[in-house]
Amino acid sequence: MKVNLSRTFQILFLVLFFFLFVTTDYRGKDEISVALNSFFRIDPLVALSCLFAAKTLTILLLPGLVLLVCSAVLGRFFCGWICPLGTVIDLSTKRIKKHKPLAFLRGRLKYYLLFTILFAALFNMNLAGLLDPIAIFVRFLTFSLYPLFGFLGREGWVGLYRILGDSRDYLDPGYSFLKSYLLPFRDTFYPLALVSLLFFLGILFLERFERRNWCRNLCPLGTLLGLVGRFSVFRRLPVRLCADCGDCRAHCPTAFDEEVFQKSDCILCLDCQRKCVHGRVSFRLSLKRAKSRVFSPGRRVFVTGAVSLASGLFVSRMLGIKTTVKETRLLRPPGVRREEDFLDKCVRCGECMKVCLRSALYPASLQAGLYSLYTPTIVPRLGYCEYNCSLCGQVCPTGAIPKLPLEQKKKAVIGLAVVDKNHCLPYAKKMNCMVCEEHCPIQDKAIRFESVRETDYNGKAVVLKKPYIIDELCNGCGICEYVCPLEEKAGIEVYKKTRKKV
Repeated sequence: MKVNLSRTFQILFLVLFFFLFVTTDYRGKDEISVALNSFFRIDPLVALSCLFAAKTLTILLLPGLVLLVCSAVLGRFFCGWICPLGTVIDLSTKRIKKHKPLAFLRGRLKYYLLFTILFAALFNMNLAGLLDPIAIFVRFLTFSLYPLFGFLGREGWVGLYRILGDSRDYLDPGYSFLKSYLLPFRDTFYPLALVSLLFFLGILFLERFERRNWCRNLCPLGTLLGLVGRFSVFRRLPVRLCADCGDCRAHCPTAFDEEVFQKSDCILCLDCQRKCVHGRVSFRLSLKRAKSRVFSPGRRVFVTGAVSLASGLFVSRMLGIKTTVKETRLLRPPGVRREEDFLDKCVRCGECMKVCLRSALYPASLQAGLYSLYTPTIVPRLGYCEYNCSLCGQVCPTGAIPKLPLEQKKKAVIGLAVVDKNHCLPYAKKMNCMVCEEHCPIQDKAIRFESVRETDYNGKAVVLKKPYIIDELCNGCGICEYVCPLEEKAGIEVYKKTRKKV
């Protein structure tokens, strides 16, 4: 029996992917040595989009460009041997009943998507993370599956403890292992979790119509690798279906369009070679280009991609989809200085949110427009930026969140706290409250008090300690807003720091 070598590597890389995923969390150490960002850094679509949008080449992008060169030599091997989403699709497709393929997905649609993404990046709109397969899969795990796994895991152990009673101590080693290595550090349920789940299920739903439907007809990363893979030195023989057989079309998930082998769609799974009963199929080194009916990136698709982008840019400007959100409370992670630079690099993977110790980071929805969808934003009412933590910068794959030394990160300004005198208890209710000042982590205290003698609402003389902010010391971590005892709206809030008002 022939060994399915590609499937073996798929499983190994999928196991590595899940290992890196659960490792990219707080496990009692302030440094994360290995992280899931390795998969993003070998992603050519992410590399090109960040390169085009940021107009700078960094060492973080080099692995992706190297993989692009390797694909030009070897072909589209990443899709058939490494891609974790492709592996999950392969493991699921046999369990999904097939129907007639959707004709409108066939053809040039995938090239329109790819060129629109690349053109958008040239005009400083990095959209790659929205449709990149690795980002889609990671978002599904981070926002939907992993929190559910953590919740069910903890609740399941609680149920077992209740059943076992005094014998529950025997389960303690098992739970300690689960908590230390597999369960998420904290229970957090994210906005857009349902959207991420539905998007992932939509990709699996496409398998009802065709094997590897997403990979073959929509995936922009696969399309990019297929374009450069056309120059591969490996050539499949024969280039057409055999007249007396035709089984290759049933075995191949992507590469046969009717009777002709499409080199740009071949993911090098080698199923056709392994399952050929006649032993006719082979992959050989050859500099001669095979004659097949493949896509040629001609003027029509190129111009259409540019036109679709131009239309999208015009609409986005009219509707305010891309905005610098200077007047909103959209707070970015520590170290982010310019909103435009951050959006040029952010791949919207969600890893920074998963490692955030105090549940401060959440995916942006529509508060900053569609262009900021899934980008991380700090919500101080739900969590705060831990003063002694720099994990988000460590796991960011593209440098959108800078990796700062801890002492430098402590001084990185996220925003500025502002006392709301209409809600703050000493101002609004003439009641003393010192919670915000007590929790301020700045050594010299960015929140201080001014003692004022006043008369309360009962006519009694009181000395009120009214808080005020030292702007030069405040880093906008948000802990003051988080711990404010007022329900719903806090008496002190953090705003994006722009310019001093006169």
